[in-house]
Amino acid sequence: MQNIIVRLTSDYGGIAIFFLIALENIFPPIPSEVILTFSGFATTYTKLNFFSVLLFSTLGSMFGAIVLYLLGNYLDSTKLKKLVKSKLGLILHLKVENIDKANDWFLNKGNKTVLFCRFIPVVRSLISIPAGMSKMRLTKFFIYTLIGTLIWNSTLISLGIVMGSNWNKISDFISNFSNYFLVFILLIIVIFIIKKVKGKNS
Repeated sequence: MQNIIVRLTSDYGGIAIFFLIALENIFPPIPSEVILTFSGFATTYTKLNFFSVLLFSTLGSMFGAIVLYLLGNYLDSTKLKKLVKSKLGLILHLKVENIDKANDWFLNKGNKTVLFCRFIPVVRSLISIPAGMSKMRLTKFFIYTLIGTLIWNSTLISLGIVMGSNWNKISDFISNFSNYFLVFILLIIVIFIIKKVKGKNS
């Protein structure tokens, strides 16, 4: 998978980044950390630059996220689980447990989960589905998704630039320690909630 991503990005530049990131949002097993960190490294020896990579990757992310939002908006929970268990679900590498996880996150944490979950592998893509199922306003979904996507994309692109030819160390770290990222984001959410509660009580 990594070799294919590297080859496509090297050969087709921004267009490949757009399609790969769009696919990453729709097909969670495709690792965005590989696409983005390598694309960052690619800015050091190709015509690509930080802003062009950020533009193409963000457009791809938004496209993929909206596709899944619309899917969730169209389907209810029962229909969605049938789809996941079908041949199409197998092709898309969707799993019922991942859908349930994203749905639980959304129901427990509310609309802002769309923002926070953009930093968690797998969930970052699938969170768009429960957002659509809950009929979250598209404008609010778009804004939260855009903010989270810009932070995630710009961070990984920058790390790819800084690491240079060692860009894959970052993608390997994220892939191997995604659970630590989940704990980190949970801590941020807890701190945010505590501050909100303290603010209301003061």
